[in-house]
Amino acid sequence: MILLRSNRKVPNMKLYWLVISAGTLFLNTVTADCNITSQTVACEESGKNLFNISLNLFQNITKLSLKNNKITLEDHDREILGRFINLIELHLNENNITVLNNNSFYNMKNLVTLDISNNCISTVHKAAFAGLNQLSVLNLSYNMIAQLDSDTFTSLESLTVLDLQYNFLKYFHIKSSFKPIKIVLAGNPWICCDLLDLQIWLTASNVTLENESNTTCTLSNMDKISIKMAAIQTADCKIEKTSLENTVTSTPAVSLRSSALITALTPNNITGNNGTRAELPLVGKSWTFLAGVLGFVLSTTLLIFTAVKCPAWYHYLISYRHRRLKENDSEMFEQEFSADMSPSPSVSGTSSEEPIVIFEKVHACGDEEDGFIEDKYIDIYVNEER
Repeated sequence: MILLRSNRKVPNMKLYWLVISAGTLFLNTVTADCNITSQTVACEESGKNLFNISLNLFQNITKLSLKNNKITLEDHDREILGRFINLIELHLNENNITVLNNNSFYNMKNLVTLDISNNCISTVHKAAFAGLNQLSVLNLSYNMIAQLDSDTFTSLESLTVLDLQYNFLKYFHIKSSFKPIKIVLAGNPWICCDLLDLQIWLTASNVTLENESNTTCTLSNMDKISIKMAAIQTADCKIEKTSLENTVTSTPAVSLRSSALITALTPNNITGNNGTRAELPLVGKSWTFLAGVLGFVLSTTLLIFTAVKCPAWYHYLISYRHRRLKENDSEMFEQEFSADMSPSPSVSGTSSEEPIVIFEKVHACGDEEDGFIEDKYIDIYVNEER
């Protein structure tokens, strides 16, 4: 009986796992929106506002479209892409990719078509496409690429179509070992003097330059001409670069020379000892800095001196503040002082008591305010005759 029960449970367990697997497969197909045929597994993940590549994808996927999302192709995304070893076609256009780091598409040895157009790519590292031995079509158009290393595409031996149109490229050095069938370079601000290597490569190889009439470069006189038709002379380019450098530095040089002429225009500088005209030395702006420092030091010293001395001067002026005595006050002062300084009489009487009374009043009120301002510079004298 026990054996029969155990045999009945085995089919039930198998059915349980079969239901789980079918449910997972159903969810994956719905979430990833994949189309499965006998030879291909194509998944459409476009326009879903994705920030990262979804994990709900088949491992044997062969075609993946992730366009019109917000994918930045960070480490997490590169790790997920590395699982799809059977991937043949990958579309990452219209996303937010800014940098293509080294080994961005590692382990994708079967990839044939890679579309990364209409992103914000400004930097492409040298080994960004390492390992893509079967890559045939590479689309990098409508980005912000301003510089590309000459070895970036060297490892792509199977590459036939390279689209670099509408970037910020001004020059492009390509090695002779790189031989695609078709290349698109229109819409870039090419400078003719920097395209001698590219022009030689386009002429020597059998590559087809698509949209050749619109693939132009700028000459020294700002005229635009087709890259293949431009007569690029190395000597002319050197002269152009020299004149461009002089133009860039002309403004500061003129201002420096004008200041030198103003400050160095002295008799010794104008003529030499033998009467011939001597060169005017170019004086820098150090003298102006020195003059400014000296002026600042002198003004600061004057301010400090004034701040220190002002209280003393104020006190000095206050000490000499006078108030003119009235005529009656001066006579009273003289009478009191004359009575004080006169000798005391030996005989007591009513007439001799008045000076004593005045003396006592004067000394009794010596510590109190008398309403008068003492002036040390008025001579004190005693009128003995009075």
